Amino acid sequence: MFEYSLLLVFPAAMALAAMLDLFTMTIPNRISLFLLGSFFFVAPVTGMGWEEFGIHLLVFVGVLIVGIALFAFGVVGGGDAKLLAAASLWIGYNDLFLYVTTAAIFGAFLSFALIGYRTILPPSWLLTQDWAMRLHRKGEGVPYGIALFLGALWVFPSTGWLLSVAA
Repeated sequence: MFEYSLLLVFPAAMALAAMLDLFTMTIPNRISLFLLGSFFFVAPVTGMGWEEFGIHLLVFVGVLIVGIALFAFGVVGGGDAKLLAAASLWIGYNDLFLYVTTAAIFGAFLSFALIGYRTILPPSWLLTQDWAMRLHRKGEGVPYGIALFLGALWVFPSTGWLLSVAA
């Protein structure tokens, strides 16, 4: 039963990252570092073997390298790249493609929603909200942490890691 509660760490941290990204357009490093550190605790406690543990770490390193390259070319924000790598550590190799694809689909919907939002006059109750007005500005970025969270929430319950704990 204890293992189940530990597995809530990942979705809770991802939800916090999404919320902070929405309101501040920043994903603090401490969230990605927390996900990294907590993985080192949760994985052995939930019975993950050394080989699978190593594969998860390789996935993390690979995604982090790709994320850094995407950041260098201005494609993604630094916080997004680090959060994607930390989330990929938890998701693992077998479900990585599904996670990245799902997050990209949620990201496309989010981008289209922001484009629509930026073409209308916000409701009066949002005019005094700094975060809402920042999102309304044309040329402002997309809080992609939301898409990363939604993709994780979609994929994580079906990961082999989660299924092995439930068995």
